Amino acid sequence: MICVLACQIFWGFCPIYWQALEPIPSWMIILYRIVTMFVYSYIAARSRYSREEIWGPLKDKAVRVKYFTAGLILTANWSIYIWAMTSERVIQASIGYYIEPIVICAVGIFFFREKLTRYNLTAMVFALIAIMIILFHYRQVPGVALGLAGTWAVYSAIKKTAKEPVLIALVYETMIYSVLALIAVLYIETKGIGVISLNVPVKYGLLFLSGLITLLPVALFSVSARKVSLFVIGLAQYISPTISLLLGVFLFREPIDMIQVIAFIIIWTGLVIFTSGEFISARNGSMDENTNDN
Repeated sequence: MICVLACQIFWGFCPIYWQALEPIPSWMIILYRIVTMFVYSYIAARSRYSREEIWGPLKDKAVRVKYFTAGLILTANWSIYIWAMTSERVIQASIGYYIEPIVICAVGIFFFREKLTRYNLTAMVFALIAIMIILFHYRQVPGVALGLAGTWAVYSAIKKTAKEPVLIALVYETMIYSVLALIAVLYIETKGIGVISLNVPVKYGLLFLSGLITLLPVALFSVSARKVSLFVIGLAQYISPTISLLLGVFLFREPIDMIQVIAFIIIWTGLVIFTSGEFISARNGSMDENTNDN
C-alpha cells in the first residue's frame, strides 16, 4: 500500500518537475528523457539480472517486435505528456488520466473479449458524454486527453502478454529509441542549438534526472502490482490526476471554466460507477473462491 500511494503521489506532483525545466523546449526534454531512461533502466536491470537474462530474450523476433512497438507507443505517450506539462495543459492532461481506466477497459472488451458489465458500459457512456461536451463547446478535439488515454491503453494492451520483468522490459522499450535520441542530442549540441546553448546549467543538471524521475514511480508501481489487488490499484489511479488537477488550478493558475467543471463532474460520476462495479466484481470473486475452498 505504501508503494501504491507513493507511486501515485509521485506521479501527481511530477508537473512541478517538468515545469521547472523551462525554458528548455519540450522536444529537447523528450530526447534527453529517452536517453536517460534507457541508462537508468539498464543500470537498475543489471543490479538484479545477468547480461544473459537481460539480452537473451531478444533472440526471439516476436519479443523484439512486441517491445519495439511498445516502446514506440510509450514514447508517443511521454511526448504528449511532456508537451502538455510545458505548455499549460496540465488540466487537460488530468482529464486524460481520469478517462484512461475506462479506455483501457474498452480495449480489454473489444480486443481481449473481457466481460462487458453494465458498470463498465455506463462509465464509458459518461466519459463519451464529457468528451462530446468539450468537443461541441470548444469546437476542438481534446487531443491531449484522448492522446494520453489512447496511447496508454494501447501500451497496456501490448504489455498484457508480456512475460519479461518490468526493468528488462523498459530496457527493450527504450533501447532503439535511445540510440536515435542520442544521435539527435549529439547533433543539436554540437551545432550549438541544444540545451547547452541556453546557458541554464542548473536546468541542465535537472534534465539528467528525467530518466530517474520516470523510472522511480514505475518501479514502485511494479512492486505494488504484485502484492496489492487490482481493485486497489485501479482506485489509487485517481490520486495522481487529482493532484495534478489541483496543481494546474491553484499553482500554475491555468484557466478552468464551468464547462470543464461539468465535464469533470460527469467523468467522476462515471468513475464512481466504474469503481463500484470493480468492487462488486472483486467481492463476488472473493466469495466464489471462499465457497470453492469450503
